[in-house]
Amino acid sequence: MYSLAKWSVEDYHKMIEAGILDDRPVELIAGEILKMSPEGPLHHYINLSIAEYLRSLLGEKAVISEAHPITLIDSEPEPDIAVVRSPSTLYFEHHPYPEDIYWLIEIADSTLSKDLGIKKTIYASANIQEYWVIDLKSKILKVFQKPTGNDYDIQQDYQTGFISPLSFPEINLSVDTLLEK
Repeated sequence: MYSLAKWSVEDYHKMIEAGILDDRPVELIAGEILKMSPEGPLHHYINLSIAEYLRSLLGEKAVISEAHPITLIDSEPEPDIAVVRSPSTLYFEHHPYPEDIYWLIEIADSTLSKDLGIKKTIYASANIQEYWVIDLKSKILKVFQKPTGNDYDIQQDYQTGFISPLSFPEINLSVDTLLEK
């Protein structure tokens, strides 16, 4: 019987440095190198809009990283938005680690099953305290908080109203703005 050989983050970095993965839209997920879905215009627009909105509310309190890697134990995903500790100079020699991450946001149109499946699992396993999925088709913000093992204790859906992230309870984000309503 055959088994799948898993890649480490170190192996993945060596492949990147050697140019093996140049011009290939991939990310390391649970030890496997997976092809990333192409980004359509609506996805791109929503991503830009949310990043600008978050920057306007958070200012210098956090860095808003758009579609850049984060480093977990056996994964190096590229979430659509990562809200991480500032200043940005912390990431001169490495990508943000779980302890640097306030929360992650994935924008899902064709990637909903991946975002609610393997990505939610690896983020919870890495102890990412908060994870949001914006379901573009259903116009729902799915919020996951308080990881336990490979899942989250709190899971809520929002279609309107306001939400405050765990790391910044003084900030109220408009769900309507996030969902482009």
